[in-house]
Amino acid sequence: MEIPLRRFLVLFTFSLCLFSNLGFVWSLCLEDQHSSLLKLKQTLIFDPALSSKLVSWDSSIHCCSWPGVTCSGSGHVIGLDLSEESISGGIDNSSSLFNLHHLQSLSLAWNSFNGTRIPPGLGKLVNLRHLNLSNSEFSGQIPVGITGLTRLVSLDFSIWSLHVLRLENPDYVLKLEDPNLSILVRNLTRLAELHLQGVDLSEEGHNWGRALSSLPRLRVLNLADCLLSGPIDSSVAKLRSLSVIRLGSNNISAPVPEFLGNFSNLTLLDLEMCDLRGNFPTKVFQLPTLQSLDISDNPLLQGYLPEFFENGSLQTLALRSTNISGRIPDSIGNLKGLSRMDLSHCNFKGSIPNSIGSLANLVVLELSWNLFSGSIPSSFSMLKNLTDLNLSDNNLSGQISSIHWENLSYLVNLELRNNLLEGFIPSLLFSLPSVQIIYLSNNQFSGQIGDYPVVSSSQLAILDLGSNRLEGPMPSSFFKLQSLQTLILSWNSFSGTLELSIIQKLENLTWLDLSHNDLMVDDGFFGNIDLTKFPQLEVLLLTSCKLRKFPIFLRNQSDWLTLDFADNQIQGEIPNWICNHRLYYLNLSHNLLTKIEGSFRNNSLVEYLDLHSNQLRGDISNMPQAAYFIDYSENQFNSVIPVDIGSFLRQTSIFLASGNYLHGVISESICNMDSLEVLDLSRNSLSGTVPWCLINMTQSGSFSVLNLRRNNLTGTIPDAFSGNCGLQTLNLNENSLQGEIPKSVANCKMLEVLDIGNNGINDSFPCWLSTISTLQVLVLRSNKFYGSIECPMSNETLPLLQIVDLASNKFGGKLPKKFFETWAGMLVPSDGTQATFNYHYFDLIVGQLYYQDVVKVTSKGLQIELVKILTIFIAIDFSCNNFEGKIPEVIGEFKALIVLNLSHNSLTGPIHSSLGNLHNLESLDLSSNNLTGNIPQQLGGLNFLAVLNLSHNQLEGRIPKGNQLQTFSEDSFKDNKGLCGAPLMDCGANMQPPPQGKNSNDGTKIDGNLISAEVGFVFGLAIVILPLMFWKRWRIWYYKRVDGVLGRIFPQLNQRSRNNGRRALKTYRRRD
Repeated sequence: MEIPLRRFLVLFTFSLCLFSNLGFVWSLCLEDQHSSLLKLKQTLIFDPALSSKLVSWDSSIHCCSWPGVTCSGSGHVIGLDLSEESISGGIDNSSSLFNLHHLQSLSLAWNSFNGTRIPPGLGKLVNLRHLNLSNSEFSGQIPVGITGLTRLVSLDFSIWSLHVLRLENPDYVLKLEDPNLSILVRNLTRLAELHLQGVDLSEEGHNWGRALSSLPRLRVLNLADCLLSGPIDSSVAKLRSLSVIRLGSNNISAPVPEFLGNFSNLTLLDLEMCDLRGNFPTKVFQLPTLQSLDISDNPLLQGYLPEFFENGSLQTLALRSTNISGRIPDSIGNLKGLSRMDLSHCNFKGSIPNSIGSLANLVVLELSWNLFSGSIPSSFSMLKNLTDLNLSDNNLSGQISSIHWENLSYLVNLELRNNLLEGFIPSLLFSLPSVQIIYLSNNQFSGQIGDYPVVSSSQLAILDLGSNRLEGPMPSSFFKLQSLQTLILSWNSFSGTLELSIIQKLENLTWLDLSHNDLMVDDGFFGNIDLTKFPQLEVLLLTSCKLRKFPIFLRNQSDWLTLDFADNQIQGEIPNWICNHRLYYLNLSHNLLTKIEGSFRNNSLVEYLDLHSNQLRGDISNMPQAAYFIDYSENQFNSVIPVDIGSFLRQTSIFLASGNYLHGVISESICNMDSLEVLDLSRNSLSGTVPWCLINMTQSGSFSVLNLRRNNLTGTIPDAFSGNCGLQTLNLNENSLQGEIPKSVANCKMLEVLDIGNNGINDSFPCWLSTISTLQVLVLRSNKFYGSIECPMSNETLPLLQIVDLASNKFGGKLPKKFFETWAGMLVPSDGTQATFNYHYFDLIVGQLYYQDVVKVTSKGLQIELVKILTIFIAIDFSCNNFEGKIPEVIGEFKALIVLNLSHNSLTGPIHSSLGNLHNLESLDLSSNNLTGNIPQQLGGLNFLAVLNLSHNQLEGRIPKGNQLQTFSEDSFKDNKGLCGAPLMDCGANMQPPPQGKNSNDGTKIDGNLISAEVGFVFGLAIVILPLMFWKRWRIWYYKRVDGVLGRIFPQLNQRSRNNGRRALKTYRRRD
């Protein structure tokens, strides 16, 4: 009897389970549930074409079998999933949805409720355990009724694309104010998951942290982008069950708490873009359960990578744009599960560990913008799952041929640009089966790239080999890559002739840059050519390509174009079809163009137009109306400024027309150019006065540069500089202006260059300039200034001043010590570094533009124009005045000084030995004063001194012996009766000049050593200068190498010039 009874019990139990399961799945829903769901469907607005659930609800079929509906065994609806049903409109409180009292799970996620409120009726569904309203475009206050859903285990109100939503629909934002977070979760003690990403909490750290501490079961916390502030309260440490923490995109602005390293269940930590400070806890890196760590975009966050234990769980390590520094430990190889590592834009240094090659699961490796050095580890050959490798912008060197690139069959993106890599480029890189993007620009790769077999399945879309040392003919294989969209081969030494007809095969090509090579680019079009077969380009850059005519295929281009044909040999007219084309950017500078055939004025699309350094003649009024940048300088335009210029150039920010033959007055219409930032009309023949309204334009705050030098302007400078003046450069040099300097110039608190030299200004020294702390260049020379330069009432400083030219005026009195003591810009910084180029930066729609100031100074006896004002050029010129007294000893502290000219004054006393501290000095002129005493021995140590003039003083004693002083001629010391020694008469000999020989022409003895030195100097100079003048290849190489050297000495200069104009620079940035 025991066995049959046992069998009966087993069969009975199985039958109950089977019956129960069948009842759960197949039970018919109750009539009221069926009716409520049908009414819900009728009241909801949705798109049947996009619906997969609601559209299938059929009244003839019981509701428990409908998609998205789950029933209990008793026929009650306990689950309703209407996510991604394209529901729009809203849900009111009378909705039949709230009759489903047994509902335990409800999802309305990924719909579009168009900014309506969350229905308070949700509070009636007291049995809810899971509520998901994420990304459904609800807005406003979260209803208080949610606080009564005490059985909730998961709650999701998150908005993933909040940054877009706030811009497009700022009203579509959920808020949690009344109730606030504390009230919302007070009774929700069963919560295990809380997703409020994108909800406006506007809570301080102590408040939201303490509110969360009442949720002991919480495992998943997502409060990203909730307008939270820090710090993270210590009460959060109580939530020891947390496995997921997302707090990214909040303004924590505090250190990361150490207690996060004690969360033994933590698998994901996301703190990106939180303005974190201090040191990141190393214990967090070593949590054995941690799979994903993202602390990116916290530039003030410091720390280092610790040793990693074996069998770590990390799969994602993202530290991008932090201040994490030091070396990557070799133990990084212990993270066998790591699939994504982003350490870009940090401060890591040293070599890249070979152990990274053992990370077999690595898919993405981002190490760009660090200080890594050494070679790329050959162990990278073992990263067979790698799709993205970015090592750009480091100091990596060596060759890349040691890596078995053929093993990386899944590699999609390869970026090695801006390093020091050298050697040849393996052609098999271009044949990798999955590769789509290759950036190798700005390295030192050399040699030729031979042709290689191109497979039809090649996916290579972007290839950038620019700014290397590649040579030989361009490989024809590149022009067989059917998927190619971008090809950049500029700034190399490719040679030969390239016919543009070759690009017909590249039907997907949109960007082509062949600039600055030894190429001759030819149209290559003979006979009948089908222009429709050419690709529709967006960018064509052929600078310095010996181009002689405009490529004819461009006539058939329909897309907006960026064209750069600068520094070529194109002659004659700019054709009508160019003027009327859909152009976005056009640079035809440095050609031989003489006429504009068509009309730019009717082209409303051109935003950047550069025609400078041609031979264009006639009327200058042919300009595009929508352009932000116009450069017509260095041509032969001979007309007046159009009287309506301000009416059709309302959007122009930079207008350059210097070096032409413009005449007449400056039309006041120019003051209607509302967007004007830079105006350069220098070196023309303009007459009349400076328009009052032009000076008044400085009130816009954006008008930065006004350059009217070398014209025929008369009258006074209008006293109209407003309180909001944003002017950085004011250059009125070489005109015929009179009167005083307007005191309203003091309103220009951003002024860097003030040059009003060579006019007829009659004024005392403008002491009020000391209130402009940004002033770097002050030129008042050759005017009628008078009086003392001492400013006893001023306590302000000029810490950035680097060029001061007061020469050829009627200034007098003593040189006040206080006047010089505030010029900190002339001191060498304590770290020994020098400053960078002084240029104005403008970020326009067309890209990044730089306008460089031009100032004329006297150096080494010559007047020179500093087209690029270097802040490493430091000069003081007080010559030809009536200054008296001693030379201030403080000048000896200006160790950055290059030119010092105090000649033709009435200075007395000795030459201070402190001038021997000016080790950068190249020109020293103290002539025509009343200086006494000996020449300091220390002057003999000025090794850079090229010009010295101490003549016409009362100096005495022996000229110090030294390599430098002995190189100067007698003229540097003459008319000092008490001086002796080489190159003058020896101190022990008769001081009378030798008698004149009967065959002597001038009585002057010529030193053969000086002749040798002079001949050698001229010959050496010619070796450099003549090739620069007549050999363009040498000129391009020279400019490129000098810019490169300056860029490494001064990292801030790391912007490469893209043309030979050197006044307005354009930096191309590819549109991603």
